[in-house]
Amino acid sequence: MKIKIKRLDKSLPLPQYHTDGSAGFDFYASENTTIAPKEIVKIPTGLIIGTPSGYFLAIINRSSTPQKKGLSMPNGVGVIDSDYCGETDEIKVLMYNFTEQPVLIEKGERVAQGLFLKVDQGVWEETETMSVTSRGGFGSTGEK
Repeated sequence: MKIKIKRLDKSLPLPQYHTDGSAGFDFYASENTTIAPKEIVKIPTGLIIGTPSGYFLAIINRSSTPQKKGLSMPNGVGVIDSDYCGETDEIKVLMYNFTEQPVLIEKGERVAQGLFLKVDQGVWEETETMSVTSRGGFGSTGEK
Protein backbone atom coordinates (compact mmCIF):
# COMPACT_ATOMS: atom_id res chain seq x y z
CA MET A 1 0.00 0.00 0.00
CA LYS A 2 1.51 3.34 -1.05
CA ILE A 3 1.07 6.21 1.40
CA LYS A 4 1.49 9.89 0.55
CA ILE A 5 3.61 11.66 3.17
CA LYS A 6 4.98 15.16 3.57
CA ARG A 7 7.90 15.80 5.91
CA LEU A 8 7.87 19.32 7.32
CA ASP A 9 11.40 18.73 8.62
CA LYS A 10 13.61 16.79 6.19
CA SER A 11 16.28 16.26 8.88
CA LEU A 12 14.04 13.62 10.46
CA PRO A 13 13.74 10.14 8.93
CA LEU A 14 10.62 8.83 7.26
CA PRO A 15 8.61 6.54 9.55
CA GLN A 16 10.04 3.02 9.62
CA TYR A 17 8.88 -0.50 10.33
CA HIS A 18 11.87 -1.79 12.30
CA THR A 19 11.32 -5.52 11.65
CA ASP A 20 9.56 -7.58 9.00
CA GLY A 21 6.91 -8.51 11.58
CA SER A 22 6.29 -4.97 12.87
CA ALA A 23 2.63 -3.96 12.78
CA GLY A 24 3.42 -0.34 13.58
CA PHE A 25 5.91 2.29 12.49
CA ASP A 26 7.52 4.90 14.71
CA PHE A 27 6.76 8.61 14.93
CA TYR A 28 9.60 10.92 15.91
CA ALA A 29 9.37 14.24 17.77
CA SER A 30 10.14 17.12 15.41
CA GLU A 31 11.26 19.46 18.19
CA ASN A 32 12.47 19.41 21.79
CA THR A 33 9.50 19.44 24.15
CA THR A 34 9.49 19.55 27.94
CA ILE A 35 6.37 18.22 29.62
CA ALA A 36 5.78 19.46 33.16
CA PRO A 37 4.45 17.07 35.83
CA LYS A 38 0.75 16.26 35.37
CA GLU A 39 0.68 18.24 32.10
CA ILE A 40 -0.74 17.20 28.72
CA VAL A 41 1.19 18.40 25.67
CA LYS A 42 0.92 17.95 21.89
CA ILE A 43 4.25 16.73 20.50
CA PRO A 44 4.67 17.64 16.83
CA THR A 45 5.88 14.93 14.46
CA GLY A 46 6.59 17.12 11.44
CA LEU A 47 4.49 14.79 9.27
CA ILE A 48 1.37 15.11 7.18
CA ILE A 49 0.17 11.66 6.10
CA GLY A 50 -2.43 10.86 3.45
CA THR A 51 -4.18 7.86 4.94
CA PRO A 52 -5.87 5.88 2.14
CA SER A 53 -9.65 5.89 1.84
CA GLY A 54 -11.16 2.97 3.75
CA TYR A 55 -8.48 3.18 6.46
CA PHE A 56 -7.65 5.24 9.51
CA LEU A 57 -4.26 5.82 11.07
CA ALA A 58 -4.16 4.78 14.73
CA ILE A 59 -1.59 6.56 16.89
CA ILE A 60 -0.65 4.28 19.78
CA ASN A 61 1.74 4.57 22.72
CA ARG A 62 5.03 2.74 22.36
CA SER A 63 5.06 -0.04 24.95
CA SER A 64 8.27 1.23 26.59
CA THR A 65 7.24 4.89 26.92
CA PRO A 66 5.36 4.72 30.25
CA GLN A 67 8.15 2.85 32.00
CA LYS A 68 11.11 4.66 30.43
CA LYS A 69 9.72 8.20 30.27
CA GLY A 70 6.73 8.35 32.61
CA LEU A 71 4.49 9.38 29.72
CA SER A 72 1.24 8.00 28.39
CA MET A 73 -1.29 8.99 25.78
CA PRO A 74 -4.25 10.31 27.82
CA ASN A 75 -6.80 9.36 25.18
CA GLY A 76 -5.34 5.86 24.77
CA VAL A 77 -5.35 6.00 20.99
CA GLY A 78 -5.32 8.82 18.48
CA VAL A 79 -7.48 8.47 15.37
CA ILE A 80 -6.29 10.15 12.17
CA ASP A 81 -9.07 10.14 9.58
CA SER A 82 -8.33 9.65 5.89
CA ASP A 83 -9.39 13.23 5.13
CA TYR A 84 -6.96 14.76 7.68
CA CYS A 85 -4.16 15.46 5.22
CA GLY A 86 -4.30 19.13 4.27
CA GLU A 87 -1.27 21.40 4.12
CA THR A 88 -1.62 22.38 7.80
CA ASP A 89 -2.74 18.97 9.14
CA GLU A 90 0.48 18.02 10.93
CA ILE A 91 0.12 14.94 13.10
CA LYS A 92 0.74 15.66 16.78
CA VAL A 93 0.93 13.12 19.59
CA LEU A 94 -0.91 13.94 22.80
CA MET A 95 1.18 12.94 25.86
CA TYR A 96 0.54 13.11 29.61
CA ASN A 97 3.39 13.26 32.12
CA PHE A 98 2.21 11.20 35.09
CA THR A 99 5.46 11.70 37.05
CA GLU A 100 6.43 14.36 39.58
CA GLN A 101 9.35 15.56 37.41
CA PRO A 102 9.54 17.42 34.08
CA VAL A 103 10.19 15.06 31.14
CA LEU A 104 12.23 16.14 28.13
CA ILE A 105 11.40 14.71 24.71
CA GLU A 106 14.27 15.45 22.35
CA LYS A 107 13.98 16.12 18.64
CA GLY A 108 14.32 12.81 16.81
CA GLU A 109 13.16 10.72 19.77
CA ARG A 110 10.52 8.07 19.06
CA VAL A 111 7.27 9.15 20.72
CA ALA A 112 4.52 6.86 19.41
CA GLN A 113 3.70 4.27 16.79
CA GLY A 114 1.21 4.28 13.96
CA LEU A 115 -0.88 1.54 12.39
CA PHE A 116 -3.11 1.68 9.33
CA LEU A 117 -6.37 -0.09 10.05
CA LYS A 118 -9.32 -0.83 7.78
CA VAL A 119 -12.56 0.87 8.67
CA ASP A 120 -16.16 0.74 7.50
CA GLN A 121 -18.92 3.21 8.19
CA GLY A 122 -22.09 1.67 9.51
CA VAL A 123 -25.59 2.33 8.26
CA TRP A 124 -28.04 2.69 11.15
CA GLU A 125 -31.05 0.42 11.17
CA GLU A 126 -33.28 1.62 13.99
CA THR A 127 -35.32 -0.98 15.85
CA GLU A 128 -37.60 -1.16 18.86
CA THR A 129 -36.15 -4.47 20.14
CA MET A 130 -32.73 -6.00 20.27
CA SER A 131 -31.51 -9.50 21.15
CA VAL A 132 -33.84 -11.66 23.20
CA THR A 133 -31.22 -12.18 25.92
CA SER A 134 -28.96 -9.70 27.68
CA ARG A 135 -25.48 -10.81 28.66
CA GLY A 136 -24.88 -8.38 31.54
CA GLY A 137 -22.61 -5.43 32.18
CA PHE A 138 -18.91 -4.71 32.57
CA GLY A 139 -16.88 -7.87 33.16
CA SER A 140 -19.96 -10.06 33.03
CA THR A 141 -18.47 -12.75 30.77
CA GLY A 142 -16.13 -13.99 33.52
CA GLU A 143 -18.50 -13.81 36.52
CA LYS A 144 -20.20 -17.05 37.53
